[in-house]
Amino acid sequence: MCEDEFFEEKRQSFVMDSFEFSNGEVLENVNVEYMTFGTPKYDGDVITNAIVYCHGSLGNFTSAKKIFPLMYENAPFDENKYFFISISSLGSPGSCSPSSTNLKNKFPPYSIEDVVNFQKQFLAERFAIEHVIGIIGNSMGGFVALTSAILYPDFADFIMPGVSTYKVAGHDYILSKFVNEIITSDENYEKGIADDSIKRTLRLASLAEFNFGLSKETLRETPKDELALNFEEFGEESQFLDIYDVKYCNEACMNYDVEKDLDKITSKVFIIACYQDPHFPPELDAIPMSEMIEDSELVIMDSGLGHLCFNELENITDELNAFMKNFEA
Repeated sequence: MCEDEFFEEKRQSFVMDSFEFSNGEVLENVNVEYMTFGTPKYDGDVITNAIVYCHGSLGNFTSAKKIFPLMYENAPFDENKYFFISISSLGSPGSCSPSSTNLKNKFPPYSIEDVVNFQKQFLAERFAIEHVIGIIGNSMGGFVALTSAILYPDFADFIMPGVSTYKVAGHDYILSKFVNEIITSDENYEKGIADDSIKRTLRLASLAEFNFGLSKETLRETPKDELALNFEEFGEESQFLDIYDVKYCNEACMNYDVEKDLDKITSKVFIIACYQDPHFPPELDAIPMSEMIEDSELVIMDSGLGHLCFNELENITDELNAFMKNFEA
């Protein structure tokens, strides 16, 4: 079975009657895309060993494949010990988003707090889950994990934010501003017209992000013809995106800042960073964050994948095993 077939088979859908955004706007018949894997354990009717996976910006439930290599027996995420739930977040096209609702630029503006509440409401309605063992999140998913632990201190025993930060600032904030400038420069954005102009604009906005995935070292060592091809392929992938989904997600991330609330976290925190991450360099993000969170551990990976280093989590198996032994269900 190919990967696409596997995820299509695992894909599930649930409709919540309504969801209220933090600005007071309400949408009805709200779809949530998700998948589950692992082994649920119960206390009566209540699942007691749930771990939630949160994807990065513009990702979806399939991003949980990053932890698949660590699900074998006695591995950190042993599928016999835990029940994993991976959700396509608010704003993702598989769930409730500007594109899936066809509201486009009339979709309610949302924040990371809304993403957290969307996820929490879904877990309660679909699974009657009011407490989880942990929340794992990469990049934007780390924003979700941290925000959840701040808003609901008793909800998760641990959180695991990876290649993430406590606030979007500096170069990352300017990148988000730049992407928004590109998008809103197209007069057809406000008109809601999906034409060739919008497609070109979305491609340019997507290409602005190219430099912030792989490490600078990897990009430097890649032959120019190969790099140019990778650049073009990256741009071509934008045809699978929606410009309104991109803009709304980008805005939610751009306004994210939980620095003043980190002291509210009572969950144990395992921070994963990468020395070569161009988005969130450890010295600017993970290290100061670990110093501000009292009960936290920090592991910094060495990976040419840079911001994409969650694809090599097996390189820190020992560290993950040591941490997860505290949470065996």
